[in-house]
Amino acid sequence: QLQLVESGGGLVQAGGSLRLSCAASGRTLDDYTMGWLRQAPGKEREIVHAISRISDNVITADSVKGRFTFSRDSAKNTMYLQMNSLKPEDTAVYYCAATAGSLAAIMRAEFMGQGTQVTVSS
Repeated sequence: QLQLVESGGGLVQAGGSLRLSCAASGRTLDDYTMGWLRQAPGKEREIVHAISRISDNVITADSVKGRFTFSRDSAKNTMYLQMNSLKPEDTAVYYCAATAGSLAAIMRAEFMGQGTQVTVSS
């Protein structure tokens, strides 16, 4: 069973940066399609960035392109989301997610972290 634990959320002023981490245990994270989702108050959950386990195909939300960077460290079985130039509209609960399926399945991923709150003040 794959387990995911996020860390790194918090309160930051607009224009600031945060780095989210998602440590995996139980299985090898690289064997899964993985990524980050977020859900803002009153809004539906959305994909921030996801990468396929099968190919190099990725999905990146237009709203974060040029500001957020996804990375992973296979040796640490961990993925990251570096968030720069944060805006108040980035305020949300961020979840890391992993699925044995394709990119299309990431929104209903069978493995998801507990979520970490990111709040960006104006």
